[in-house]
This record gives sequence, C-alpha cells and structure tokens, in this order.
Amino acid sequence: MKESAQKPVIHIGLRNLKTALSASLCALIYYFLNRNPAFACIGAIFGMGANLDHSKLHGGNRLFGTIIGGFLGIILYRIYLIFYPEGDNHLLLVPLLFVGVVILIILAQVFWVGAVQPGGVVLCLLLFSIGPDDYISYSLNRMLDTGVGVVMSLFINWLLPRERLDAWQEAFKAKFRSKDLTD
Repeated sequence: MKESAQKPVIHIGLRNLKTALSASLCALIYYFLNRNPAFACIGAIFGMGANLDHSKLHGGNRLFGTIIGGFLGIILYRIYLIFYPEGDNHLLLVPLLFVGVVILIILAQVFWVGAVQPGGVVLCLLLFSIGPDDYISYSLNRMLDTGVGVVMSLFINWLLPRERLDAWQEAFKAKFRSKDLTD
C-alpha cells in the first residue's frame, strides 16, 4: 500500500502578510496617482523574499529582466517598424523574437542571470501585444512600475525583517500568557 503524502499546514505567515502589505501599499499609492497599479503590484509580489537578501535576488530578477526585455523590445520593435511602419506584418516579428531571445540570454548572462524569464515576458508582450503607437510608453511604464513594486518590497523587508517580527510576536504572546496567569 502506498503511503499518502502529508498535506502541508495552511497558515498565514509573516512573509504572506509582508507580501500583501507591499502589494497593497503599491495599489494605494497608484490610486492617488490615478495610475493602473497592476505591474507595480506584480513587482511587489515577485520582489518579496523570505529576507532582504532574497528580496534583492527575486526583485532584481524581475526588475533587471523588465529593463533588459523592455529596452531590447523597443529596439527590435523599432527595427520592425522600419520595414512595416503600419505594423501590419506580424511574421517579421518571429525572427526578431528569435534574435531577441538570444540577445536577452546573452545580456542576462552579463548583467543579471535571473533576468531571462521576466525579460522574455516583457519582450513577448511588447512584440506581440502592443501596437506601434504604444511600444515605447508601454516599455518605460513597465520598467517604472516594476521598479516601484520591487522597491516597495525591499523597503517592507528592510523595515520589517523576520527577526524583528519574531521578537514582536514573542513579546505579544508573552504578554497574553502573563495576562492569563494573573487573571
């Protein structure tokens, strides 16, 4: 008989709360700026790690990938528009994507190894989903918004490191234990 795998215990941990706080603060800031917060929130969620070092790694992957993919996409889309100013021949985008992915991987090897996947997402979206009138503003806005989200997660992880939260949690529990003993 096969042993059943033990199901993980579902709980709301400190990282969960910090991730939610980071994304929510981005959404709040963007609400007052009258901007769409989606990519800032995504940057915040991707940027949250178990500690500040993990946040730097995960956030760096997302931010540098977005920057590399964004600038590379601008260049490749501009080349496309030289040949098809109306943006009406999408077949040319296929070889441009091929070249772009090769260049993206090379640039990621030089600047930030973890940038390939997020850079590839931005590159594909830019080449296949954004029109000739919006490709530059889309790229720059993606870079800015991702940066805001990543910085928010870095800030939250710096402000609320696990050690500080664990100490607060223990002090909170101790206060209630001592209160229960005196009642």
